[in-house]
Amino acid sequence: METLTPAALEAAAEAAARRLGETRIIAALVAGSGITLAAPGWDRVGELAYSELFPFPVIPLPGHTPTMSVWRRGDQSVLAFNGRFHLYQGYSPAEVVAIPRIAFLLGARVYLATNAAGSIDPTAAAGSLVVIRDHINLQACNPLVGIWGRWRPPLFPDMTEAYDPELRRLALALASSAGFEVREGVYAGVLGASYETPAEIEMLRRVGGTVVGMSTIQEVVAARHLGMRTVVLSLVTNLAAGIAGRPLTHQEVLDVGAAARGRLTELLAALLTELAGESG
Repeated sequence: METLTPAALEAAAEAAARRLGETRIIAALVAGSGITLAAPGWDRVGELAYSELFPFPVIPLPGHTPTMSVWRRGDQSVLAFNGRFHLYQGYSPAEVVAIPRIAFLLGARVYLATNAAGSIDPTAAAGSLVVIRDHINLQACNPLVGIWGRWRPPLFPDMTEAYDPELRRLALALASSAGFEVREGVYAGVLGASYETPAEIEMLRRVGGTVVGMSTIQEVVAARHLGMRTVVLSLVTNLAAGIAGRPLTHQEVLDVGAAARGRLTELLAALLTELAGESG
């Protein structure tokens, strides 16, 4: 039985808006495992703990910081969510997508998500970046089931271009300039929390996956339902099971995220500059 209701989330957004004050929010950024978000050229003016922001219990997770930072430049602001919620932690689909929904209620119309992913393609090495152009939902749920699908129209949102083509082109160019080996690809989303078996990875390769992970898809569906423009950057942290030829660990995910921090910060700063210009 779903415990998070639209009314509870709307009340949480209203409380957060009072704390943020008058500002124009141009985008929401979300950090994946081991990824640190920063906005050079913007002033970090505040931070809210998830326990203060969301109306449900927050479960600690290594590699994620449960806070929302507010970065401001002039009359524009960016919300940086420094960690996310996952189905494998025991959150409901509605709780998993509380981040894009509360960002929308606060005024964000662009959803820029990062994640750490395993590479299904052996030519996509650890440390490279994949700009997601499509996804395969193997998480056995959808955040629009039940009351949340009726919360806002449309009841059946189109997912033909779930990942904004213009933002993808921009991200590809800026990622290359930031020093990443970069390509577009398909994100295969699985439930977790165990890593995949070699046979599962071979299946995902055959159905068209480029990278695999345990997050993001539910968020994108919810964001697109609300009409938000979405762009997702997958940092390849390891070769998937059966390709790497060795056991997988969460530590390598954190290590690759730390090593890519400077390039990711440069890329995100460039993306925010472009988005700020679009917003005038």
